[in-house]
Amino acid sequence: MSTVITNIATLVTNDPSLGDDSPLGLVRDAAVVIDGDRVVWTGASSRAPATDNRVDAEGRTVLPGFVDSHSHLVFAGDRTEEFNARMSGRPYGAGGIRTTVAATRAAGDGDLEANLTRLLAEALRQGTTTLETKSGYGLTVEDEARALRIAARHTDEVTYLGAHIVAPEYAGDPAAYVDLVTGEMLDACAPHARWIDVFCEKGAFDGDQARAVLTAGRAKGLHPRVHANQLSHGPGVQLAVELDAASADHCTHLTDADVDALANGDTVATLLPGAEFSTRAEWPDARRLLDAGVTVALSTDCNPGSSFTSSMPFCVALAVRDMGMTPDEAVWSATAGGAAALRRTDIGRLGPGARADLLLLDAPSHVHLAYRPGVPLAAGVWRRGVRVV
Repeated sequence: MSTVITNIATLVTNDPSLGDDSPLGLVRDAAVVIDGDRVVWTGASSRAPATDNRVDAEGRTVLPGFVDSHSHLVFAGDRTEEFNARMSGRPYGAGGIRTTVAATRAAGDGDLEANLTRLLAEALRQGTTTLETKSGYGLTVEDEARALRIAARHTDEVTYLGAHIVAPEYAGDPAAYVDLVTGEMLDACAPHARWIDVFCEKGAFDGDQARAVLTAGRAKGLHPRVHANQLSHGPGVQLAVELDAASADHCTHLTDADVDALANGDTVATLLPGAEFSTRAEWPDARRLLDAGVTVALSTDCNPGSSFTSSMPFCVALAVRDMGMTPDEAVWSATAGGAAALRRTDIGRLGPGARADLLLLDAPSHVHLAYRPGVPLAAGVWRRGVRVV
């Protein structure tokens, strides 16, 4: 069955050749045709071909579904007290990630899956049609493998993050934990994941340990991603570019050499403004990266500790308000940028051959995502050609 969505005030294609030659490839008074799970035509509404079904956008905006390329959704427990203490300026003595690890290990598979699907549905209602998620809250062979098995049932972008932190029982012997992550745990987890990630940061894994994790993952067919330069300057970004990681995520503390490396490589800088919002940390300088020619993605970093939001529109608004991005740049980064961070060409754009993942905004322009922060603007969502919202 074919469907035309017509009477679109502004269509964001992310293909300059289809629209106004801008990166967003805007088409005014537009239509888009879906056949099965693919986009087959875009153009002026007056020239739309005949189809089986017709949807009137009533002068609203259509853009590609958001591509959220960094999240941590397989977990149990709650860290409200930690957040409340942080926002209230009080010291908090619980263990952060370790608190979630303990809760996740104690949870049953059904509880973990129910929480995951709840968050995926929450994101979908806000226009996210592709979402990557990671393990990293089990930190045992069995718990990491089951997290990935659960995730893989619901999303095809799954990342092995056994190297999130050193597991509590290995606190006195980090080298032994790296051996586990690169050995028995990797063997159990690789069949269920596409990616491997490591938190390369003081207090987590240093450059040599991160290199060992990522190269072991590559040998098993997993492609690298890196939590890089979030809390301090460090080797994460340089290592990501050297190993051709698809993305270096966070990128808050960068030297000029880090920016140059990103600009001259194929690694996407994924910025996660929800984390800075929730921790009152320094904002990443998106303007510096964009002006240097770096490809930038935006993502939620949805996790129970430092960024418990599933809202890509919220992250778009934060990026515009606090990170120096224009509305056009933020929308591109939340769609095409996320696709680049996942090395996907079938999503994050709306042109012939693209997957039919679309968001209908209750607004005449994509700029309203930043102009009207916090307002639920998703009037319709199509995923793989099926209207789901």
